[in-house]
Amino acid sequence: MVEKEFHQEPESEKDESLYGVSQETIGALEKALEDGRTEDVLELIAPFHAPDVAVVIEYLSPQLRDSLVEILRSQFDPYIFTHLNEIVREEVIEQLGIRDVAEAIGRLKSDDAVALIEDLEEEQQRKILDYVPSRDRLILEEVLTYPEESAARLMQREIVCVPDFWTVEQSRKYMMVEKNLPEKFYDLFVVDPKHMPIGVVPLSLLLRQPPSTKIKDVMLENIKKIPATMDQEEVALLFQKYGLVSAPVVDAVGRIIGMITVDDVVNVIEEEAEKDIMLLSRVTESDFYEPLLSTSYSRIRWLLITLINTLLAATVISQFQPTIQKMVALAVLMPINAAMGGNAGMQVVTVTVRALATRELGVANMSRAIWKEVLVGLINGVVFGGVMGTIAAFWFSDPALGMVLGGALIFNMMWAAVWGVVLPILIDKMRMDPAISAGPFLTTTTDLLGFATFLGLAWFFLI
Repeated sequence: MVEKEFHQEPESEKDESLYGVSQETIGALEKALEDGRTEDVLELIAPFHAPDVAVVIEYLSPQLRDSLVEILRSQFDPYIFTHLNEIVREEVIEQLGIRDVAEAIGRLKSDDAVALIEDLEEEQQRKILDYVPSRDRLILEEVLTYPEESAARLMQREIVCVPDFWTVEQSRKYMMVEKNLPEKFYDLFVVDPKHMPIGVVPLSLLLRQPPSTKIKDVMLENIKKIPATMDQEEVALLFQKYGLVSAPVVDAVGRIIGMITVDDVVNVIEEEAEKDIMLLSRVTESDFYEPLLSTSYSRIRWLLITLINTLLAATVISQFQPTIQKMVALAVLMPINAAMGGNAGMQVVTVTVRALATRELGVANMSRAIWKEVLVGLINGVVFGGVMGTIAAFWFSDPALGMVLGGALIFNMMWAAVWGVVLPILIDKMRMDPAISAGPFLTTTTDLLGFATFLGLAWFFLI
């Protein structure tokens, strides 16, 4: 039984405790691990579900993490693996060893087993699969032949299929006696003699039917079949668009080979959203748990692009040194134009990348989207050009300088608006990821044009 003090959370902590582990409990676990009080550790960890234990493992320092995993070794819940960060998961797998991990994989659902093993190195995969029972090994090896991030990698092989000539009563009896059914399922898939899905019967509908009713009389024929090679992002969009709870996965000839459920799709949505956020920040993946040098190296690559961008901008500015020397106010104002263009462009890039990802932007509405952003860029350019132009005119007592700044802002913000749409579309057509590529290209052009336009207009009209 857990000590009473760990159940009495402060009023401010009550909501937090509904969704995970409180900081007080983690602190108590750390103290128990440091003192070597194994019984207290087990007592504290006992009420937690697999996701909560994963949170605790990630919170702990590497030394205490090793201690906790060692304590839990004999009763390690394999579903903890599915909730661990990839880097931490690799460390835990290495500590537990091949045999224990293989045994854990045998207790997982097929989709969770694939999710665990697909991220491992090929050599690790082979060693683990050698210890997995032959039936499970064949399933895993078959699924691993499909492309990464495909529907087949996402599906679970455990499904409930019934023929259309069965009755409701036969279907119910089948579910009562069959031992190889999925742990959780929401639909019965109706198949023909070739094992091709021809309909679906939601459990809620099945339970309300008389026992003698034929399955073919109650099945829903408008079934959404997911090809095994479909990209997981497309799968998530399909579930979102049609409000699906589960859907069958079919092979190249149309036979049902598995199913995808909504809980798997929620994970995909989270992964894709996180990936896009990271890429827009020029980080390929979360490096929160990466070692110090690895984190530094992964970020240096994109910082080098920023450095090149800065050097190009400095080169443009250097061409206007005589102009800047004659009017020092230009040095004060010129960063405004580049910064406003860059920020305006990134707003458009973010919206466009999302629209491409969710298939809201296509050939049919592409020109409309471009014209809309051009007009938005023009309106915003006029507004901010007028505001900053007026401020500059009063600040330096020079109306002509204000007009130059205003004109440069209008031009640069319109440029940013146009290319904020066009660049992601072009990069997407080239089958590259616009989330990671569009931003650097756009900010480079807006910086260079921002400085060149403002200083060029100043040289032409003011000097």
